[in-house]
Formats: sequence, C-alpha cells, structure tokens
Amino acid sequence: MNKPYSSFSLNSNDLTISDLFKGDLQLSSPPAIYFQLKKVIDDPNKTTADAGSVIDKDPGLTMRLLKLVNSAFFGFQSQISTISRAISIIGTQELQNLVLGTLIIEKFSNVPAGSISLNDYWAQSVRTALAAKEISKRTQSAEKRETIFICGLLHEIGKLVLFRRIPELAREISLLIESSDETDSALERRLLGFDHYQVGAELSRLWKLPEVITESIAQHNAPYNTGPFNETAAIVRLAAKLSKMELEDSIDNELGRFNISQSLLVEIMNSVHDQFEEIFAIFYPKR
Repeated sequence: MNKPYSSFSLNSNDLTISDLFKGDLQLSSPPAIYFQLKKVIDDPNKTTADAGSVIDKDPGLTMRLLKLVNSAFFGFQSQISTISRAISIIGTQELQNLVLGTLIIEKFSNVPAGSISLNDYWAQSVRTALAAKEISKRTQSAEKRETIFICGLLHEIGKLVLFRRIPELAREISLLIESSDETDSALERRLLGFDHYQVGAELSRLWKLPEVITESIAQHNAPYNTGPFNETAAIVRLAAKLSKMELEDSIDNELGRFNISQSLLVEIMNSVHDQFEEIFAIFYPKR
C-alpha cells in the first residue's frame, strides 16, 4: 500500500517523483481526446474531416478552439466556422497543441482550493506562452515555432502536480520561498530531493507528449545545456522572465543570444499585452 501523502514531511527523503503519479488515475492518464486526435492525424488514410469529427464530439472544446482560431492569436481576416477548416489553415500540429493546452487546463481544474491561485498560475503561463511565441516568430524557422506556445504554457506544470498530490508540503514550500533567497527550484531540490521542472518533465514522459515539450521543461533550469531543444528551452526561459518582469542584468545576455534589441523587446511585450486578455479568457474562462 502506498504511503499516505499527508504523512510525508520536508527533508524526509521518502518521497520520490514516481510516488506523485501513483494512485491517481486521472493524473497518470493522458488527455484522451488529444491522443484520439493524434491517432487520426497520424493515419495517412484519414482526412481533416476525420480529425474534425474527433473534436466535434466535445462541443465545449470545439467552441474554445474556434474562438482561438478566430482571435488575435492568429489574426486571420475571414471567419473560420468549422474545425476541419481550421485544421486546413493552421495545420495539424498547431491544432493538436491548442487541444492539448485546453485539455490540460481542464485536467488540473481540481487542485485543492486555497493551495494555489489557478487564475494567477494560468495567467502567468499564458503570458509566458505568448511571449515565447512572439520571440520565436522573430528568431526561429516556422517549423521550430510550431510547439513553442505549448512549451511555454506547460513549462511549470510540475507545480500543479505538487499542489494536487502533496498540497500541504507544496503550500509549506511556497511560503518558505517567499522568505528565502533561494530560487523555488533550488529550495524544492533541497527539501524534496527534486524540483517541479523534473516533475513536469516526468509527467510529459508519462503522457508520451512530444519530446520537445519534455525537454523544454526538463532544461528550464539548465541554461548551459547544449543538447536537443536547448534553443526552445532558452526561449521559454527568457519568456518566463519577461512575463514576470524579471529584468535583471543577466537578461541582457539572453536577449543578445536572440538578437533582441530594446526596441524589439518593447514590440514583443506590447504584442503580448495586446493579445493577453482575449487569449486568457478563452483558455481560462471565468469559473
């Protein structure tokens, strides 16, 4: 029998990342519609209409996706009224990412009340995702840009796993972070033996999400990593700092890596500001 999570204490060294995913079928199971959609898209004998029919089974998801496709996020001139039409315009990868982001927000809607402000958490995540998208638009090829928004949106998903599975410990750690000079991840590693980025990467692996998502989460605290997807991780890392207005001197090096001048930085942040309210309201409608 698994040890009750309420009996774990800080510095006990008894808790492992794998413990967090035991006994929670909803957490350990990936979003079903996302993988149904992926299966259809990966089948060469299926059409965009087949993919659209998977999403059409969920009216709420359909409505939100169409709002996104018709929003400033894409900026299309004409109205798009069907999912199959949306797929033909934005592509299958982009649609899968929007579906994944929407479903994950729903999946984590039952984090214990009072342990963390989901409104603030998702607002920060959406700002990071939008900033990552705007940076990527100006620095990466179109092929590399396809997953940057979802990488930004999910970069701190491990925090929600902690608040869902060990809410008392997670709350205790968050209070310690407020009065500590340590970063949140450093304090987590000292007290738990792992941090929320490692947890988020493990969730991504468990759900068999694209490797770029897993690696961008895993590398978030590894600025000197030169492995695959390090550029995506670097963009998300920079976007997270910009969204939190962490504009310390060291950020100049990160801006320089992507040739982002002060005028371009202002342009990026203005674009994020202009899009945020509309996109946040779609991804996280008032509950």
